[in-house]
Amino acid sequence: MDARDGIGGSLAGVDIKDEINRLRTERNAVILAHYYQEPEIQDIADFVGDSLDLSRKAAETDADVIAFCGVRFMAETAKILSPEKIVILPDMNAGCSLEDSCPPDKFKEFRDAHPDHIALTYINCSAAVKALSDIIVTSSSAEKILSQIPMDQKIIFAPDKHLGGYMARKTGRDMLLWPGVCIVHEAFSETELLKLKAKHPGAPVLAHPECPAAILDHADHIGSTSSILAEAKATESDTVIVATEPHIMHQMEKALPEVTFIGAPGADGNCNCNICPYMALNTMEKLYIALRDLQPRIEMDEDLRLEAKKSLDRMLEMASATVGMGDVGAPPVTGD
Repeated sequence: MDARDGIGGSLAGVDIKDEINRLRTERNAVILAHYYQEPEIQDIADFVGDSLDLSRKAAETDADVIAFCGVRFMAETAKILSPEKIVILPDMNAGCSLEDSCPPDKFKEFRDAHPDHIALTYINCSAAVKALSDIIVTSSSAEKILSQIPMDQKIIFAPDKHLGGYMARKTGRDMLLWPGVCIVHEAFSETELLKLKAKHPGAPVLAHPECPAAILDHADHIGSTSSILAEAKATESDTVIVATEPHIMHQMEKALPEVTFIGAPGADGNCNCNICPYMALNTMEKLYIALRDLQPRIEMDEDLRLEAKKSLDRMLEMASATVGMGDVGAPPVTGD
């Protein structure tokens, strides 16, 4: 059998789950799955969660190999935090529309044109863009980090204009927004959402802040994937509408099988268009091949890794700081 025979379907004569479990032990590997992965991958993973949380959990293990079932920037983050570990991604083409919207060379030009601004950059970006940023933020840490930056400090927020716009409205900060969007959250339809709400009166809407403002305006809860999941688990409603990538509902349905979870619709009235095409590139077969061959793997220049880690470390420092004790000074603006 060819080494790559069967990708996209069952490998002849191979029990994929058994082989993944065998290789997990043989390679001393930890398997990570983002909430947006297909249910079968979520169920076989050691940890399921948000991208940064997964990378931090993997760093705390004694694993030699991290198999990251997510997208490329997530696997890069794992490598930044665990340089001594082998990091593999089932499909190296699993990218991200937000990362694609912000090429490092264009971002550097933008930064150079605004030297009096610091760059707060959403974690959904490449390692090269992280290295050009002052502080990385997540959807759950952005507001706390913003609260520690002096009001007179000018800010670039990249690459997600919807998350940046939401933070600007919530905090009153006037930020210069990079015009990137997540194609999944951009696809939700306000008109179809209103129809769905009318059909299910009283059903709360849980939304990710990567959604456009027109969707967030109708949300009962806005937060990160982990926050949305926690809110869903605490619901007292028998029906919940979820405005983020629909594979997160697998965890909700496992926790609350008696509750009906409905994905917010796209323009055609269903949520099929809101399945992330990048996340969908990862499959059980590709995970098996990656563990077997330890390929494709994330490789990173050490200078780049250290530069990218600075902005991640700054986020972790500020996210854990005690707020209300005075402003934390913003980091210096760097050019190169």
